[in-house]
Amino acid sequence: MEDRRKPPAKTGRTFLVVVDNTEEMRAALRYACRRARNTGGRVALLRVIEPPEFQHFARIGALMQAEARQAAEDLLHRMAVMVNDTSGELPVLYVREGDPREQLLALINEESSISILVLAAGTGPEGPGPLCKALAGRYVNRLRIPLTIVPGSLSDQAIDALS
Repeated sequence: MEDRRKPPAKTGRTFLVVVDNTEEMRAALRYACRRARNTGGRVALLRVIEPPEFQHFARIGALMQAEARQAAEDLLHRMAVMVNDTSGELPVLYVREGDPREQLLALINEESSISILVLAAGTGPEGPGPLCKALAGRYVNRLRIPLTIVPGSLSDQAIDALS
């Protein structure tokens, strides 16, 4: 069914989603896309590359980092197509290197256009995931924007009904 409503006026609101390899990330991404589409906002995607644990040789470490960065950029470009299809607008893309939590907090503080952080809670027995736990708990006072946590088990239809 085609949506024939008049698009909302642009608000400048940016919904940031952290792109990782979890299944639940897709719930956060869909929610952010739908909210952006319905409120005249846009989506931003962040992929953080963690440094390799062990770098025996500097040249091999540099090659590993270059490959990781290329893989991150490729993933973000694939996600950008999905974002454009769902939200109607291309997202802003960010690739950072380092600790995911620290890089996320730094990006939020550096980019004043980011207005809402959207994360999805993990569905496994280990709980909601390290970023959700940290940002909803110990690090909540370091956020300058609202945090939306989407249950990772929500179906596309349930997300569409909410957003």
